[in-house]
Amino acid sequence: EAGPGSEQVRLFVSDGLIRVGRDATMRQVAQRMAAETVGALVVTEGDQVHGIVSERDLVLAIAAGKDLDSTTAADLDSRRVVTCTPETTVHAAAVLMMENYVRHLLVDDHTGMVGMVSARDLLGAYAAAA
Repeated sequence: EAGPGSEQVRLFVSDGLIRVGRDATMRQVAQRMAAETVGALVVTEGDQVHGIVSERDLVLAIAAGKDLDSTTAADLDSRRVVTCTPETTVHAAAVLMMENYVRHLLVDDHTGMVGMVSARDLLGAYAAAA
């Protein structure tokens, strides 16, 4: 059934994954987010996804007094990575985010991670449909 939220997330996935190594410092993570104008990065260990680090993770770490140059992405990231496929509907993706208390989903096309979709991306999908 067509309607708001029935589109597939493939239409809203940010191109490619912006990755950062697990040893990157908080300062490097913040600089990378600013340079790429994104709110979250995928933390990798070799070819493997270690987790996701978000602006919120950075803010919480700063509020807790963590050192920008010794605290690493691996110290900050959420290991709870929630995934969907490019065919997942916008509505189903929104439900996944709500059920798992996350703001970002990694998109896996069965060959590997191909992108990320954010709550903001989904909001844009709903706004465009309105």
